[in-house]
Amino acid sequence: MKHLLLFLFSFNIFLSFSQQSVTPFLEDIVKQFPNVRDIAIAPNGDEIMFSAQSVMGNVSAIITVIKENDKWSSPRIASFSGRFFDLEPFFSHDGLKLYFVSTRPLNSLTNKPKDFDIWFVKRDHLKSNWSEPINMGSPINTEHGEFYPSISSNGNFYFTRDNPELKRKDDIYVSKNINGSLTEPIVLPDAINSEGYEYNSFIAPDESYLIYGCYNRKDGLGSGDLYISYNTENGWTQAINLGDKINSTKMDYCPFVDVKTNTLYFTSKLDNTKTNFERALSINELLNEFNKYDNGASKLYQVSLKSIRLKD
Repeated sequence: MKHLLLFLFSFNIFLSFSQQSVTPFLEDIVKQFPNVRDIAIAPNGDEIMFSAQSVMGNVSAIITVIKENDKWSSPRIASFSGRFFDLEPFFSHDGLKLYFVSTRPLNSLTNKPKDFDIWFVKRDHLKSNWSEPINMGSPINTEHGEFYPSISSNGNFYFTRDNPELKRKDDIYVSKNINGSLTEPIVLPDAINSEGYEYNSFIAPDESYLIYGCYNRKDGLGSGDLYISYNTENGWTQAINLGDKINSTKMDYCPFVDVKTNTLYFTSKLDNTKTNFERALSINELLNEFNKYDNGASKLYQVSLKSIRLKD
């Protein structure tokens, strides 16, 4: 009976997706940058951060926009970013900490980049300035790469780790919050992870589901796709591809769900540029085709969800 309920619920999610359309998010702001990926929305909904990157992805900074009089401000580089390779922000549930990924040096005595670590900044209240970045250290960071922090309401810390010792690609890990301290991270089960790449996981605040990226799976639609796994009384369910209403034949990744508005945000390299034309294009028509939003560069998208929570 449990499996039947899960199947019916999953079918309803796909039906919900089919009735909703994926649309650009912050289009006028995002189009100012060659590539934009990942997104974090503050708990009060009035602050957004995302990563802006160069054409080749070798320069990356965290951008912030603030809602003022129901309009989003002009983008600016976050106070702690702009010098080193920074990406993948995530707000704490009180909005007073922001976690992010960086290759910045561990201290000011060296300019030598480190491997990818998870860092954080903090502030006293929502209107105050961010602190200087602080490396999370052990047990989260290691000599391997750590990426894409996501935190449940109880403080359990989910992230991606590149651990060559497992002789497989990137996996999703969780570090449990026990009395305010994070435990040694454990790799999530094979219902979620595989020998391939798993990355960019968003954990529901109540840990009822996990949405994350998988690369070139057999049931994938091409390149990277978004999948969902449900946390049941019997453990994590086998991950399900979110389908072609969300995933394209290109790279789809970096999910974030605003549970207050039931909106899924994600990054896609969706490419709808035309390649066949009935006549020669003018220069303006050519530039418009090059610069359209869904031109194959990384952009932010959104889709409204009716429900994404497992119910018995």
